[in-house]
Amino acid sequence: MSAVKLDGVTWKGPKIDDKEILHEVPEALRELLNWANGFVLHGGALHVRGASLAPEWHSLRTAWLGDEAFHKGYASMRPDDVPFAQDIFGDQFLLRDEVVMRLFAESGEIEMMAEDIDEFFAAINIDLEGYLNVQPGQLEPGQLLLAYPPFCFEEASADIEFSPLPASEVIKFHAQLAAQLKDVPEGAKIEFKIDGDQS
Repeated sequence: MSAVKLDGVTWKGPKIDDKEILHEVPEALRELLNWANGFVLHGGALHVRGASLAPEWHSLRTAWLGDEAFHKGYASMRPDDVPFAQDIFGDQFLLRDEVVMRLFAESGEIEMMAEDIDEFFAAINIDLEGYLNVQPGQLEPGQLLLAYPPFCFEEASADIEFSPLPASEVIKFHAQLAAQLKDVPEGAKIEFKIDGDQS
């Protein structure tokens, strides 16, 4: 991993304070976290989690093994999938054995991204925007962009609004959306309601 120079680091994680988690992750990720304990690229375009207990939004342990770990909210994930990173919209990047997979957070679908973590970061260094299909952001650390209507809706081809929100809120929204869409056939019409303050 150290052979890949990462450009555009806009935030670096704190010093490692969760050394136990390093013994649980694949070797390539362990090497990355020992080199840099997580970071944010290009104002939120990509966030790599760290071996940290805090902040919670940066904690690999929280995302992988916590009470609201990703595999508990997505039937398509396995408990040993390691959610090591996320893009600006909250899609997750997982290590499944050594292979990097992408979890589309709105739908729960998973696709292969790279043979290994080195290939993943090499592709990001060449063309982050094209490879991840994201733009550089101006988010505060711990934020993600919520797209409305969601990208997986046909209406998203029209006007989409993007709202910067705490990462935990975007992640929770996506997990609930994916669970509700799980058994909906493609092309079906659905009614989308937002619960909120009616005052």
